[in-house]
Amino acid sequence: MADTLIKVDLSQSAYTNESVHNRWHPDIPMVAWVKPGDDFIVETYDWTGGFIKNDDSADDVRDIDLSIVHFLSGPIGVKGAEPGDLLVVDLLDIGAKKESEWGFNGFFSKQNGGGFLTDHFPEAQKSIWDFKGMFTTSRHVPNVRYAGLIHPGLIGCLPSKELLATWNEREVGLIGTNPTRVPPLANPPFGPTAHMGRLGGDAKAKAAAEGARTVPPREHGGNCDIKDLSRGSKIYFPVYVDGGGLSMGDLHFSQGDGEITFCGAIEMAGWVHLKVEVIKDGMSKYGIKTPIFKPSPMTPNYKDYLIFEGISVDESGKQHYLDVNVAYRQACLNAIEYMKKFGYSGAQAYSILGTAPVQGHISGVVDIPNSCATLWLPTEIFDFDVNPTAAGPQKLVTPGITMPLSPDL
Repeated sequence: MADTLIKVDLSQSAYTNESVHNRWHPDIPMVAWVKPGDDFIVETYDWTGGFIKNDDSADDVRDIDLSIVHFLSGPIGVKGAEPGDLLVVDLLDIGAKKESEWGFNGFFSKQNGGGFLTDHFPEAQKSIWDFKGMFTTSRHVPNVRYAGLIHPGLIGCLPSKELLATWNEREVGLIGTNPTRVPPLANPPFGPTAHMGRLGGDAKAKAAAEGARTVPPREHGGNCDIKDLSRGSKIYFPVYVDGGGLSMGDLHFSQGDGEITFCGAIEMAGWVHLKVEVIKDGMSKYGIKTPIFKPSPMTPNYKDYLIFEGISVDESGKQHYLDVNVAYRQACLNAIEYMKKFGYSGAQAYSILGTAPVQGHISGVVDIPNSCATLWLPTEIFDFDVNPTAAGPQKLVTPGITMPLSPDL
């Protein structure tokens, strides 16, 4: 049995756990050291540290202070790993904590984080999902059931001082181009809510004031939200500090490509069983600047899809030039409008796209002026036929079931 290097107590605040941090900074101390070839288990909080509750109110999604996230377990040092190496991480297994076999999905208020479709869903909403073995269902989103592909939404290594400075310079510079935008263009360092693991005193205050927020993916990995990075995956991380400093969290039971709901996927607390190796000088040997990975051999076995197209013409009819972001948003909106014809609310349909194993594809980026993106919706997740027929859509969705909504105060 592998040793559990990091344990979390879900009944206690993540801020009391010195093996957890919520910022990226090279000065955060390693909480454990392992050798190449070792395997071990790491427990994690959900990304909010337990702020979101298993109830029928979305007030917690509306009111959360997003500067507290994400709570990550680590960093873990690997002996012999040096800058320029590749840290090879095998995800041997992954699961939910036995005392917490449920998860949540939600939309943040546009005033507090927003999301991919925040202009269409500007208020906070939430759905709760219960795990039954490898499957999940929701009391808030009826008539769907799907197999989970559990994965860490966030996993990566500590940045060097130089890389951290680069992140902060470019992201603060981006904010400066439109500093009053809602939601903001990026999230700058913010010391008051930083949790820096075992770092204390003046060193903690200094690091907290310059530590990078964990929200976006960057060169070291981080919050990439790749649904196929599950049990059986192998990841090759660039190493920027001695030991690498591997941290992880933000576990998802199931997610659609893009994690379009932002408080997206089905968020959960859990554990990860990992094995580590090191490839010396791997970054230059393979020309790697960002992580690469091999996907899990275990995926939900859905074979029948409805595929929704989107092009780079936005909701107002404005033409954009080969804009894949606009095209994917249109594909999502087209799928939502379709599901509404069967009785789902727009919010329920949006929640399905964020939590079910939908596939997102860049289908064309050469035919000016329109890129084409597609969203693949597995039809087998529904307990009724969602395919188009001559008879038209029948509203078979269980009536009266809604998602909790909390308007801005």
